[in-house]
Amino acid sequence: MIGRRRPDPDREPSSAIHIGGDSVAPIQNVVGRDISGVHQSASVRNTAGPEDVRDLLTAFRAELDRNQQDLATAPVLRGVTETIDAQLAASPPDEGVLMQLARTLPALVVGTAVQEGGQALADAITGWIG
Repeated sequence: MIGRRRPDPDREPSSAIHIGGDSVAPIQNVVGRDISGVHQSASVRNTAGPEDVRDLLTAFRAELDRNQQDLATAPVLRGVTETIDAQLAASPPDEGVLMQLARTLPALVVGTAVQEGGQALADAITGWIG
């Protein structure tokens, strides 16, 4: 049988879950146990490009226009969009500024009508620069 191993009879069963390769999560919350010592990481660099960021920036600005009367942070969010726009026009853009905005933006939009658009914009910046 290709791709299947028989269990080692000398090994005791473990509560670990194998997630492909050598990745092991030793404690899982399948029976009410606490989860600890589990780490996950992924590289998102170059998963988006400047055109993706521009498109999401345009969509986010439209969301801001539609919801500005309900947003206490609308002026700040406008400033963020202007700074992102200026960085996209710069050659080369200041990656440090863009990453700072990508880290700040989700906190500014959490719980608002523009949360999804703001998070998508932040993710696109991180995917492009990150």
